[in-house]
Amino acid sequence: MKVFSCIVGFILSILLLLTPNHVLAASSSAVTSTIDNKDLSQQDFSSQNLQSMEFSNVKLNGANFSNSDLRGAVFNAARLEEANFHGADLTNGFIYVTSLNRADLTDAILREAIMKRTTLKGANVDGADFTFAVLDNEQVIELCKNAQGINPVTGASTRQSLGCP
Repeated sequence: MKVFSCIVGFILSILLLLTPNHVLAASSSAVTSTIDNKDLSQQDFSSQNLQSMEFSNVKLNGANFSNSDLRGAVFNAARLEEANFHGADLTNGFIYVTSLNRADLTDAILREAIMKRTTLKGANVDGADFTFAVLDNEQVIELCKNAQGINPVTGASTRQSLGCP
């Protein structure tokens, strides 16, 4: 059964990577605005519509994105340590080579997000929904150690959405 789950997970990951709709977030035509090479640590972005924004090489440590609409947003080589994403919607986001260490992702929605080469050490993911998200296996293993809860919006179990045993 475990082998079957791994094969299904692998096939779904490949499909996510090959489906043009999911690549749209990283496409320059989909990005509505770009912020790059800035230090915006501790800034308040809470409850804002930031759909399809691109944050490239930006320092956002301790920034507050709680309850923000970040669908299709791009975080590329960003530093988001101890950032607050409580209740944020990052569906179809592209989060690449980014540090989310000790970030608060409580009740966040990360459906179909691509989070490759991103670290989440010590991140709080209680109630987060990672359904069909693509993460490095090491990060999934680490997150599964403490993953718990049900997302209040989608009803998805954090552990199930991560594929935890």
